[in-house]
Amino acid sequence: MANKPLGDRGEEIAAQHLARAGWTVTHRNFRLGHREIDLVARRGEVVAFVEVKTRAGLGYGHPLEAITAKKRREIAQVAGAWIERFGTPRDVYRFDAVAVLVRGGPPEVEHVEDAWRL
Repeated sequence: MANKPLGDRGEEIAAQHLARAGWTVTHRNFRLGHREIDLVARRGEVVAFVEVKTRAGLGYGHPLEAITAKKRREIAQVAGAWIERFGTPRDVYRFDAVAVLVRGGPPEVEHVEDAWRL
């Protein structure tokens, strides 16, 4: 499966997983220039900026290994723009990661809450 369709499928799987866990996805692919946050999700006063990484196998390592320090900084920049536009004083913000493995059977989903801090 090509990268873009696989990534899109992974984001949909992640969004469904979050919804089942009580989250509401408020934005998908929120952009600031060429940078983006895959999903912005809310549960109560907690807003999670979610990076989704999808793989069809482990040949290139675990999906979460692809979230580099540079990627985390870029996500933080986009999150700042989201907060300026949509944030409220009572919101609590964090960065989450969702790994999706699609390998023939049902997708394997791992949600890491508060995955990193800046």
